[in-house]
Amino acid sequence: MHYIWKEWKENLKGKGLWLSFSIIVIVSIALLFRTTALSIDQGFYVLLINLFDAFVYFIPILCLFLGAFALFQEKEQKTLIMLLTRSDDFKSFLFKKSISVQSVILGPIIAWFLIYFLFVKFFFVTDGASFAAFLLSLICMILIFTQLGILIGSISTSRMQIVGFTVAVWFYFFFIHDFILLSILPGITYENVKLFSFIYFLNPLQGARMYLESSLGVFSFDHMSKLLQNFMWMKPILFLIGNLVLLAVISFGAAAAFHRKEVSE
Repeated sequence: MHYIWKEWKENLKGKGLWLSFSIIVIVSIALLFRTTALSIDQGFYVLLINLFDAFVYFIPILCLFLGAFALFQEKEQKTLIMLLTRSDDFKSFLFKKSISVQSVILGPIIAWFLIYFLFVKFFFVTDGASFAAFLLSLICMILIFTQLGILIGSISTSRMQIVGFTVAVWFYFFFIHDFILLSILPGITYENVKLFSFIYFLNPLQGARMYLESSLGVFSFDHMSKLLQNFMWMKPILFLIGNLVLLAVISFGAAAAFHRKEVSE
């Protein structure tokens, strides 16, 4: 709790979190008014898809920067050394720091979207289960990329390194991952499609999208070919949660194993 309160006070003084939060608020309000021209029955589902499509462009990179600079600031201000001279070792510090950063980022965003859902009720016929699916896909995406950001902050020794690593990670998940899959697509057979599926859903953007769109009924899995059945060998929610657990554990482990305490001037 001490770490969460400390993180909250630091973000109150800073501009990064509030700038990111204001972008989310502005985009969500703009898309709501843009969607009001649609029918009250179908507009809600179109709004959720449009929100996700808009957020997937900038929420990952914002979370990468917020997570990276939250940890790097501890090294830059020498507070990390002070904290580690007490009873905490680095793994314990990293765990508490991760929980506090995730809580401070998720808290305002979840609160906003719960309020936002009440506003949406004035314009469309809403579905609580569909909105919960949207919120879960957004939360998982934020958790994954914030934890990856903390990894970047742990291994970086300068702000320029953070910028470079962040852009590289964002570019990989947004472009390179799909490009690699497209290059191996001609060699996919019934025997190796499960391996292809595993690699495909290692991208949290794809995992979150598949879960949301299947929850909203955009995709139906009732009449699938054998190849597609092998591709979707788990439910979309399990792919999403598995992606979250796997990437979070790998990010935490790498941050603990390869952390660097020094900061370049």
